[in-house]
Amino acid sequence: MAAFVRDGAVVRRAFVPGHLVDRVRSSVDGWYRTEMDPALISSYTQRTFAPDLGNDHDVLALFHESGVADLVTSLVPEIEPVVTAQIQIRVPESDTGVTQPEKAMHVDGVACPHLDASELRTFTLLAGVVLSEIADSDGGALRYVPGGHVDMAEWFRTEWSIGMTDQVPPRIDAEQGTPLLGSPGDVLLMHHLVPHAVGRNTSATPRIMAYFRVSHAQHARQRLDALRDPWLEYPAIRPVTA
Repeated sequence: MAAFVRDGAVVRRAFVPGHLVDRVRSSVDGWYRTEMDPALISSYTQRTFAPDLGNDHDVLALFHESGVADLVTSLVPEIEPVVTAQIQIRVPESDTGVTQPEKAMHVDGVACPHLDASELRTFTLLAGVVLSEIADSDGGALRYVPGGHVDMAEWFRTEWSIGMTDQVPPRIDAEQGTPLLGSPGDVLLMHHLVPHAVGRNTSATPRIMAYFRVSHAQHARQRLDALRDPWLEYPAIRPVTA
């Protein structure tokens, strides 16, 4: 818990059993080889790859049958039901010849380029399951800013207002971030307020992640407050940070 309080993110290595990972990886690989439309890579990047797999039983099992749900509820005991997943692939440019959009430093659901700036689509915690080997920081690795959740909460309290198109303050935008490197079955738990970015995949293999966006049971009523108080929706952590 101390690492999560400090960094806003923790990685649990080899946490999800291999048989659960293998089933999903097989399905995603099949979609990638036979169904992916290169012309829609920008749209997939904004929303999800393999959209038909979003509520697939095997994909949801990565969260509900692996122990990930227990990790999540140890931090946020009361959550909305998790009924869908986002599949994110960073596509090797050599595979399609298409340049996939990069994602600048941001927090999810705030001033998204493809949404109205006044619309918030925030949540509480991101749980990401690694589905492919990520050994190269230039292979489309997610890059996050440890401790950035504290800086972002301060910015949301003192400088930001709803409707602004800036996603992060300049001091965060200048950060390179720590790349998430790992192996299939690794799990990332990351506070919603941790800023992160994703760049090009110059490797020869797709980078594949399954993400679960977890919301506190009362999140819809307190989105703005949760942006300004990083521990509002983490009752197990509030006493530690008081």
